[in-house]
Amino acid sequence: MPPRSALPPPPPPVEIRAWPDREALLADRAYLLGVLVRMHIGPGRLGLLWLWGLLGALGWSLTGTALIAFEDSYDFFSAVFGVVLFAMGAACLVPAVTLVAAGVRRDMAVRRLLERWGELDRDPARDAVLRLPGTSLVWLLPSFVLCALGLYACVVVPAGAVRGQDTYGLMALIMGLGFLTWIVGLIGIVKAFWHRRWILRTLAGGIAPGPLISAGGGAHR
Repeated sequence: MPPRSALPPPPPPVEIRAWPDREALLADRAYLLGVLVRMHIGPGRLGLLWLWGLLGALGWSLTGTALIAFEDSYDFFSAVFGVVLFAMGAACLVPAVTLVAAGVRRDMAVRRLLERWGELDRDPARDAVLRLPGTSLVWLLPSFVLCALGLYACVVVPAGAVRGQDTYGLMALIMGLGFLTWIVGLIGIVKAFWHRRWILRTLAGGIAPGPLISAGGGAHR
């Protein structure tokens, strides 16, 4: 049995499909689509995304504080303090960026599997539980707020900076936090909209189900 974190396999090629009947195919399809949907927009995935975002925000906060320390340093101890903060920030920021990038790649693989398993056939009764409109809304609304806050921090705050009062290091800190917030929000919005598009395109219509090749070589719809 594969580990829980591993992706399910794709559907077998048409030539070697060996489900005994259509009901067996639909049962496997329903189970694997449920697993894949939870992998894509399950509450745990949202929590992980925000956790990685918080880790990145902590890393950039430390890095931005280090930039401010370098900008305002007038002695050896301030410079050393800035170097320590920069190292701590990098230790948080690099893993966070790596984890977010890995999560995006995993989401792309999950989406391909969702499309391929969804195209096998139609099963409105079982597919109804995959719509998850409430879960999609939980992804969408907070992500929209994060995007708005991120854009505000990246655009509006720097535009209102006062020369001589707001330093370059402070603006870099605010804009970096805003950019990270915007990225996390954008990922959430894309996932919510993609799930809705998948429901409408693959489960609700538009793609004809593929043939089922049984163990005896017969083709069924």
